[in-house]
Amino acid sequence: MFGIEDRERARDHVLALAESDPRIVGAAVVGGLAEGAGDRWSDLDLTFAVDDAVPVADVLADWTRTVADELDGVHLFDLASGAAIYRVFLLPRCLQVDLSFSPASQFGARGPRFRLLFGSAVELLQPELKSADELFGLAVHHALRARFSIERGRPWQAHHWIAGVREQTLALACRRLGLEGAHARRADDLPPEVLEPLSATLVRSLEPDELRRALHSAVEGLLRESAEAAGLAGRVEAQLLELAGSPGSQSSR
Repeated sequence: MFGIEDRERARDHVLALAESDPRIVGAAVVGGLAEGAGDRWSDLDLTFAVDDAVPVADVLADWTRTVADELDGVHLFDLASGAAIYRVFLLPRCLQVDLSFSPASQFGARGPRFRLLFGSAVELLQPELKSADELFGLAVHHALRARFSIERGRPWQAHHWIAGVREQTLALACRRLGLEGAHARRADDLPPEVLEPLSATLVRSLEPDELRRALHSAVEGLLRESAEAAGLAGRVEAQLLELAGSPGSQSSR
């Protein structure tokens, strides 16, 4: 596995490439390293401003070849966020490097973790956090899908949806306590009284009764975190409890 020194060498190489490329007019660190030194396992996330007169696709294509040739990087996938395109690479020793590019007129912080290195950034509208009602509603949807998957004899699909209920419950708890909830980034910082009961939502086997038990625990956990979505929760609580049944209850088919 990569070490901090590997990540720093890759960072220096990429930034030197940016400074020597006249098409690049700005750069910033994003992600965990924008807030400090990160830790042993932090990925390298850099974002760049491309001169508005230059197609971003041209820069992406050139840089992809360079990262492959000079850093032995493998292009894994792309993600789009507004005008920015994130290209994710895997370098030797399992070092993930995320490079994103956007036109200079739309280069700026797309989240709270952004540290400008050179050039200038514009102020961008920040994406709104999902409301408590939206998180709760998604969890209800996932619980429905979980129950239907169990009844259809599709245990792997049921496992997926039960995990989805837990994910939205963790997001609700993070929102309540002012922690970043996306992708469970701060879930491990939640207090034990929140996390310990949710361990019962983990699926231990693909047997139908075990799936029903885990779903029941997931619904209970969701309702414990429903205070910020109390209006919606109150309207669907009875149906949720009927859906979840009792732990290990037999199928109604």
